[in-house]
Amino acid sequence: MDPVENLEGRMCTKHDKPLELFCKSDQTCVCMLCTVLDHKNHDVVPLEEEYEEKKVELKLTEAEIQQMIQKRRVKIQEIKHSVDLSEEDAGREKAEGVQVFTDLMESVRRGLKELLKTIEEKQEATKKQAEAFIRELEEEISELMKRSAEVEQLSLSEDHLHLLQSSNIHQPPPTKDWTEVSVCPSSFEGTVVRAVSQLEETLSKKMKKWFADAELKRVQMFAVDLTLDPETAHPRLILSDDGKQVKLGYVEKNLPNNPERFYYWLCVLTKQSFSSGRFYFEVQVEGKTWWYLGVIRESVDRKRFMSLFSPPSPQDGYWIICLINGNEYNASADPPVVLSVKSGPQKVGVFVDYEEGVVSFYDVEAAALIYSFTGCSFTEKLFPFFCPGGYDVINSAPLIISPVGVN
Repeated sequence: MDPVENLEGRMCTKHDKPLELFCKSDQTCVCMLCTVLDHKNHDVVPLEEEYEEKKVELKLTEAEIQQMIQKRRVKIQEIKHSVDLSEEDAGREKAEGVQVFTDLMESVRRGLKELLKTIEEKQEATKKQAEAFIRELEEEISELMKRSAEVEQLSLSEDHLHLLQSSNIHQPPPTKDWTEVSVCPSSFEGTVVRAVSQLEETLSKKMKKWFADAELKRVQMFAVDLTLDPETAHPRLILSDDGKQVKLGYVEKNLPNNPERFYYWLCVLTKQSFSSGRFYFEVQVEGKTWWYLGVIRESVDRKRFMSLFSPPSPQDGYWIICLINGNEYNASADPPVVLSVKSGPQKVGVFVDYEEGVVSFYDVEAAALIYSFTGCSFTEKLFPFFCPGGYDVINSAPLIISPVGVN
């Protein structure tokens, strides 16, 4: 701004002197007379000095404002991203909802179609039976009318010999006894009830399957990437180079007996551990007759002898399930729980909710819950646990950490 301009604003309104000083105490511009009168003993500095300080403050303020602007722009992007994610979720839910309800409505339509078909078939059978009876009765009526005409004709005859020789006409022709014959109306009682009951059973199965699929999809959202830790592996275990597979070898390798390594248990942990939140992983067990899967707490005794036929329980810090002898599924609870598994899972999903104290196991392909440990109390790090089982030819397949959602 031109100094000549706004001269009135540059003069002290009280003393009509130039405003050349700045009173820090009152945060205002003052003239020389002000410093000896109204602003006596105040902290007063030249305008230039305060100007430089204010310039520095303005730069800091400008930087702060720019930072605030940037933060808000980032927040806008976060909000937009949240909206995009919400729209994607909404789209998926809508598509899934349409699919589910379309499937349910199709089941209802199919059930109605089968009900109507059943009723119509019953009615058609009754109708055909009635039509057959009517045809037979009409044939008999025709025969009877014919005989009636013959009898009437004979009764008019005056030929004594002919009348007496026509004895076969003296009686009605042989006919069916219709006394007990009747057409009972089709009984449709209970037809609708049975159809609705069957539909209810069908829908119940579909809903159970849908809920199971939805539950599996929910826990799969917490999938984590795991890598096996060779420092924890028993010396007989063979790990793949990428740390995703483990199988049992025949030869025990000469490895250092470090504190992390299991000495008796033929098992291995992952490099990753978890002490809060939720996590999920999937393991391919196809082709195996023996395996143990789950999670353990960090402080378990890794040098302790334990039999594969009597695995440790949650009291020992193990939350695991196992397959033994190709068809025996057990949860290593206390006491052990024999699991009812309809068909041998090819891929097992493991879900842990640390705060809720839950460890759940799923048959991934069937989207079915195998078993859940509940009411667990976790107070330290948890490690995913893998044991490929005992050594034999038919159990030589590896346990494989699989990408979640890939069958």
